Amino acid sequence: MRLIASSLFLAAIAAAAPLSFVKDVMPVLNKAGCTSGPCHGGAKGKAGFKLSLRGYDPEFDYRAIVHEMAGRRWNRTDPANSLVLLKPAMAIPHGGGLRFDEKSAYYKIVLDWIAQGAPFGDPVSATVTKLDVTPNEFFTQKPGSTQQLKVVAHYADGSTRDVTRDAQYSSNTPTKAEVNEDGLVKTVRRGEAAMLVRYEGKLAVINVTAVPEAPFAWQAVPEWNYVDKNINAKLQRLKLQPSELASDAEFLRRVSYDLAGVPPSPEDVKAFVADKTETRKKRSALIEKLLAREEFVNHWSVKWSDLLQVNRNKLGDKGVWAFREWIRESLEQNRPYDRMVRELLTARGSTFKNPPANFFRFTREPKVAMETTTQLFLGVRMVCAQCHDHPFEQWTQNQYYNLSAFFGALAVKGGEDSDEEVIYDKREEAEIHHPKDNRVMPAKFLFPVGKASVREAELRESLGEWITSKDNPLFAKSMANRMWSYFMGIGIIDPVDDIRASNPPSNPALLDAMTRDFIEHDYDLKHLIRTIVNSRTYQLSYKPNATNESDETNFSHALPRRLSAEQLFDGIHLAAGVKPKFQLVPKDSLAQDVPDPTVGKGGFLDVFGRPERQTSCECERRSDVSLVQALNLLNGATIAESIADPEGRIAKLILAGTADRKLVEEIYLAALSRMPEGQELDLALTYLGKGPRAERAQDLMWALLNSNAFLFNR
Repeated sequence: MRLIASSLFLAAIAAAAPLSFVKDVMPVLNKAGCTSGPCHGGAKGKAGFKLSLRGYDPEFDYRAIVHEMAGRRWNRTDPANSLVLLKPAMAIPHGGGLRFDEKSAYYKIVLDWIAQGAPFGDPVSATVTKLDVTPNEFFTQKPGSTQQLKVVAHYADGSTRDVTRDAQYSSNTPTKAEVNEDGLVKTVRRGEAAMLVRYEGKLAVINVTAVPEAPFAWQAVPEWNYVDKNINAKLQRLKLQPSELASDAEFLRRVSYDLAGVPPSPEDVKAFVADKTETRKKRSALIEKLLAREEFVNHWSVKWSDLLQVNRNKLGDKGVWAFREWIRESLEQNRPYDRMVRELLTARGSTFKNPPANFFRFTREPKVAMETTTQLFLGVRMVCAQCHDHPFEQWTQNQYYNLSAFFGALAVKGGEDSDEEVIYDKREEAEIHHPKDNRVMPAKFLFPVGKASVREAELRESLGEWITSKDNPLFAKSMANRMWSYFMGIGIIDPVDDIRASNPPSNPALLDAMTRDFIEHDYDLKHLIRTIVNSRTYQLSYKPNATNESDETNFSHALPRRLSAEQLFDGIHLAAGVKPKFQLVPKDSLAQDVPDPTVGKGGFLDVFGRPERQTSCECERRSDVSLVQALNLLNGATIAESIADPEGRIAKLILAGTADRKLVEEIYLAALSRMPEGQELDLALTYLGKGPRAERAQDLMWALLNSNAFLFNR
C-alpha cells in the first residue's frame, strides 16, 4: 500500500509546476535560517553538514544536499523520509530546532522538489536582478502604526514573483521601528529607521519615519549655505526645530579645537567676544585665521597619520619622519585630495626618498593593500568578501580577487640604508589566484567609471585613476562624509568607512550636495572644511529645545564630543601655561606635534584613546570615558604637575599680585575659554578667601580641568 501511495504521490508531482533548487529551494533554506552563520552557514557548518553563508554559492549547497553522504540527505522514492525534511520539521532530533512544520508551504516546496528529482535549474534565468518593495517609504504621525510591505522579485528571464513571504527583513534601528519576519512594519517611537529587505543576494531599503501628532509650527531660521538648506528641509519634515546659535565663546572654543587642535588663548577669547562685528562675518574671519595657522597643519597631520598608520614600528625612525613631513607638506600646500591619493597608490622606490611609498610598508600584501585602499578611499569594507560573497552588499568573492589583482605585482625589498625599504613591481609570480579553483583572477574594477580602463602594464596607475575619477560615485562621497563626521560627531553615513546600501545616509540630499561641491572645487579639502564650519548648522548650540532633545542623527543641535587624547593633553598644558615634556621630539613640542604613538607610550595619551595605528579604521581611536581616565585626571601627574609648575600660569598670576576677581576670570578663560557664569564667580571668590591663594587657585584650575565642560568640545 505504501508503494502504491508513493507512486500516486510522485505521479501527482510530475504534473505539478516544475521546481528548481536555485529558484525555489534556496529561498526556503535562507528564510528558514539554515544558511545563517550560527547554523549550517558557519565556517565549519553544523553536525557535519555545511552550506554557504546566506546561500551565496547555490552550486556548493546543491552538492552538499544531493551528492554528499552518497545522497542520503534526500530520498526520491520516499521524499517525506529525506533528512533534509525530517530534521527541520523535527521528525527526528535536530540541533537547530523546528525550522518549518509538515503543514507549511516551505515543507511542501522541498517535498515536491525532491519528488521531481531534485533538479538544480538554470542559475542564469533564476538570477534575481532587482527587488521592488511597496510602499517605498512609510511616513506616519501615529506611534504604533503598522504597514505591510510587499516584495516582488524580478528575474533575468523577465519573470516576476511575489516573494513577500520568503524575503528576510530587519530594522537598522529597532528601538524606533521594528519589522517581523512577514514584512509587517511597526513604529515604536519618534524617529527614523531603515527597513532592510533581502532576497537571494539583492537588497532594498525602505525608510520609515514617525513624527508626533502634536501641532508644530516651523520657525524659519537663516540658512548660511547649502548645508543649512538641506539640514533644515529635513528638520522641518521631522518637526524638529534647530537649537539657537552657540555663544561666541562656545563657538570660539569649538572651532579652535576642531580646526587647530588647541584652545584659544584668554586674550583671543576676550577680543573675539568684545568684537561687535556682525556674528556671521566675524566668525567667518576667525575661520580663515585658523585655517592659515601652523596648528591647523599639525592637527590635521594627526588625523592623516592615524589613517595612514604612521608608526615607527612599521616604518622605522627615518620613515616616520619622512612620511609625516609629506603629510604636513600636503596639508600646508592644500594639495588636492585626489592627487594625494594617486601619489599614495602609485608610489614606488625608496621609502626615504619617496615618502608616499611608506603606504605600502604597512599594507605589503596584495589583499591587505586592496582592503585598506577600498576602506580608506571608498568607504567600502571588502574584507567580508574574501571567503564568500558579501552577506550585506553586492560585492562578490570574485570581485575581491579581481580588485586584489591590481596589487598582484606589489613587492617590497630592503634598501641601502638601515630601515629603508624599496617598493617595486615584480615581473614574476604576480598573479592572484581564486582560492576555490586556483584560477588566475584578472584585474577588474568593482564597477565601470567613466573612461577608466585597466592597463595591464600600469595596474596601480589604472586603479588610481579609477578610484579618483570624478565619475566614481564613492570617492568624493566617502571623504565628504568622513570630514563631516570630524566636525559633527557622527557621519551622515556612520560608520564612515562602511558605505553600503544597508547602511543608508541620514540626509542623502546633503551628502549628495557636499559630494558635488567637493568635486566641483577639485577636491579642495580646505574648501570642504570651510563650507562645513561656516554653516549655521555647525555653529548651533549643544543645548537642545523641547522638539529636538532626543535627536541624535539629524544635526538639530551640536553633539558634545570628548576631546581627543592629544587635544586633552595639549589643552591641559596650555591652560596651565606650560609646555609638555616629551622625549625623541624637539623641545616644547605639543602632543599634536609628535610623529607617532611611540612618543609618550603608555602614558596619558594612550589612556585617553590615542590609537596604536595598526589599522586604517576610525574605530581604533577611542573617545569613550572610563574609570581609569577619571582616576588619571583626579590623581595623575599630568594635571597636578602642570598647574603646580613654578613657571606656569597660576604662579605668574599670583606673583604679579593679580586681584581675586581677575585671577578667577583668567583661570576660567584659560581652562574653559569663557568667563565664569551665574554663581561661579561668587563661589570661586568665596573659596579663594578661605585659604592660601596659590593653593586655592590651583584647586580651582584642577576642578575646571576635571569638569565635563573641559573634557568635551561643545
